[in-house]
Amino acid sequence: MAPIKQVTVVSTGTVQIRPEHRETNGTPLMWWLNTSRRWTEPLPINVYVIEHASGLVLFDTGQDRRSVTDPCYFPGGAAGHIYRRLATFDVPAGATLTYRLRSAGYDIADVRVAVLSHLHQDHIGGLRELPRTARVLVAASELAEVDKRFAAFAGLLREHIHVPGVTFTAVTPQRVDDPAIAPFTQAYDVMGDGSLLLLPTPGHTPGSMSLLLRGAGLPPMLLVGDVTYDVRRLAADRIPGVGDAAGLHETTRRVNALAARHPSMQILAAHDPAAAGLLATALREHGTMRV
Repeated sequence: MAPIKQVTVVSTGTVQIRPEHRETNGTPLMWWLNTSRRWTEPLPINVYVIEHASGLVLFDTGQDRRSVTDPCYFPGGAAGHIYRRLATFDVPAGATLTYRLRSAGYDIADVRVAVLSHLHQDHIGGLRELPRTARVLVAASELAEVDKRFAAFAGLLREHIHVPGVTFTAVTPQRVDDPAIAPFTQAYDVMGDGSLLLLPTPGHTPGSMSLLLRGAGLPPMLLVGDVTYDVRRLAADRIPGVGDAAGLHETTRRVNALAARHPSMQILAAHDPAAAGLLATALREHGTMRV
């Protein structure tokens, strides 16, 4: 029996960001953050749902609705100014992780594993909704950033990350001898069967990770979080404006090299408006999984 039975995407609302955030034009972050007058169109806040033979797996957990209903959700002062300038959210009442999973036919109580691409707020918003039995995976290098003095200025809101009842499993990808994932040489096997491999893809944050899905009955897929905001920009090495530029270029090179080795591989990002359609097309063309 194939270990992965189905892959679905749900969106916990939308986010608008600055055009320079989605794709850098070389301007320093603090300059465009304080001077840009434009927003992108609303972009989805995607959560990927994987039906694995051993249980339900999530890649990211979306945005917390409290971020638009609780005036104290974001910090005040200089850090608060950054958050107000960086993004604006729309999370309707029916767009929580629990409701979105239910609308797709799932029960959040059945989530066995939640993998976090990184710890920015629009990826950790569903932590409070997860069952306490769920294993929550995050890169050890990412987790190490949370308690640093100026973490909030790096997009890490510790009061929304260190949620009571949630225990993180800190992941450090190890060297593997698997030519199929070259040029990547390190990975973490989420389920122990090779079907879900976490790959280190730093740049947007120091500990950003991507999830490679593979196996019989499944077209290969790579879930990349915020490595890119859409696959066209990724293919052209046009990187986001938030993060370490050199790291993002190197990660982009590696992801594109992996894609060249697997021409049928679909790359799915956290905020790509085309992601749902790309996923549906990949599953439909593969012909062995329901869409």
